[in-house]
Amino acid sequence: VQLQASGGGLVQAGGSLRLSCAASGSTFSNYGMGWFRQAPGKEREFVGSLNWSGSTRYADSVKGRFSISRDNAKNTVYLQMNSLQRVDTAVYYCAQRQGFRAYTTNSPADYKYWGQGTLVTVSS
Repeated sequence: VQLQASGGGLVQAGGSLRLSCAASGSTFSNYGMGWFRQAPGKEREFVGSLNWSGSTRYADSVKGRFSISRDNAKNTVYLQMNSLQRVDTAVYYCAQRQGFRAYTTNSPADYKYWGQGTLVTVSS
């Protein structure tokens, strides 16, 4: 399985970005997908996830601002980020949940495959 994340960049506070994660090598629709981020000097943290069934969960810090969706026909999952804040600056990673139709968690250890990361920088 290969995951390719894209869409990062520089945006002003209050702006929006949409990240994409294209997957290959698996039956995409049967696996949960997660988004994580890692800011400089900090540990990787959970942002949100999308189960194979379509249900979502989000970290409290992004709830109401970020949303995750998927296009199974394109084997792609998206992270729509609105009302961006400087604290959202980080490298964002997509990941595929380990296990056929396993429900997503907020633990990086439960994800088997990872994209390379895409940098999001929010300026004031």
